[in-house]
Amino acid sequence: MKKETASQKTIVGKIHPDVLAFTVGKDPVLDLDLAVWDCLGTAAHVTMLSRMRVRPAVLGTAERNRVIAALAEVIREIRAGEFRITQADQDVHLAVERRLTERLGELGRKIHTGRSRNDQVAVDIRLHVRDQLLGLTEEVAEVAGELIRFGCRHAKVPMVGRTHMQPAMPSSVGLWATAYAETLLDDLLMVEAAYTYNDRCPLGSAAGYGVPLPVDRELTARLLGFSAPHHNVFHASNARGKNEAVLLAACGQLMLSLSRMAEDLILFSMPEFGYFTLPPELCTGSSIMPQKNNPDVLELFRAKAAVVLGYGSAANMILKALPGGYNRDLQETKALYMEGLTVTRAALRIMRLMVGTLTVRPERLRAGFTPDVFATDRALELVAGGMPFRDAYQHVRSHLETLQEADPDRALAAKTHLGATAGLDFGGYRARVRDVRRWVRVRRTRLRAIFSALLGGAADALG
Repeated sequence: MKKETASQKTIVGKIHPDVLAFTVGKDPVLDLDLAVWDCLGTAAHVTMLSRMRVRPAVLGTAERNRVIAALAEVIREIRAGEFRITQADQDVHLAVERRLTERLGELGRKIHTGRSRNDQVAVDIRLHVRDQLLGLTEEVAEVAGELIRFGCRHAKVPMVGRTHMQPAMPSSVGLWATAYAETLLDDLLMVEAAYTYNDRCPLGSAAGYGVPLPVDRELTARLLGFSAPHHNVFHASNARGKNEAVLLAACGQLMLSLSRMAEDLILFSMPEFGYFTLPPELCTGSSIMPQKNNPDVLELFRAKAAVVLGYGSAANMILKALPGGYNRDLQETKALYMEGLTVTRAALRIMRLMVGTLTVRPERLRAGFTPDVFATDRALELVAGGMPFRDAYQHVRSHLETLQEADPDRALAAKTHLGATAGLDFGGYRARVRDVRRWVRVRRTRLRAIFSALLGGAADALG
């Protein structure tokens, strides 16, 4: 007869150790990123409990103050790297409750009144996502700003424009750089949408069905700086996972933009082109070929873009067949969105370094111009002389061998309309970046004030 393995005791009962390990998964590590947010969510919850109109009171004012002070100390422990989540804790929520009970005794056992780990993890994730999106937005603005500066410095440097990777029309380094700046700034529309989507508070929905207590969900939403609570408590539970998928969709679009830019830089830094020289400190060497200066980091942009897009697909696949209500499947979306954010933010920081130290080689860029690059310009000159465009097109096409090399500088200067080589609005680009930075600054300042007030003015605990 095989001896049964002893179950492991947890706060929510005894669990077989293999089952515990399987279900807990990576949460003791991942949840450390949520620990501060769990404390802030708990601070809002106990504040609401202390104001709840029931007799006897769940928490008195003095008890609330003791819990808030203890939470501030736990946050300091987290910031100092002294906080631990054990497998027996299972997750950050029970780890914080355990730590408060160690500090406060019986009082710590009261804090979970009127909530579930379901709404607790949902609010933790939304607080974490909100903070991360502000950081992400700021980093996008930094990359866009670097591209605008780069484009302005090299606005008049001619560059062969390509379609299907074949020489097409005269372009410029300024046009190329600001195109990607504008792409990233437009991608922020999706990031802002994700921020708005995330800006609802699920706290107080408990396990998705409410509780027979007069909880004030609007109060907890205000205390945490959300625009409003989710109205329907069942929806508050069901929204878990979709929120992460929306975030990953925004990250995916950013990574797509960075991947295409990385591919351009790989191609244009090849000896066959030689348009740009990559900074050696951002490249790697070969173990056997001494001359190599490999664009490994840019190659990984392409792969990591695929990975982040895959995370978004995985989150959607987890959700697609789930019944309504909380299901443990949703635990897996946590790692997906955290890793997706980590990869995207790292890629943004590296691309900023890359653009800031990229060397332009004007002589190689000019050498890329051949007479056929000016074919369309020649056709339009004939149109200006009165010839119908299609006739001009056919004339130039049938006389390509007679085309004369033109002046690329003159070609760039002739395109003065909005957004063309001589019509780039660098001031407008800079204004967009300033607006983005202001958007982040306003929200960060507001949230810091809200959290400081929530912790009784203990702003130092927030770091």
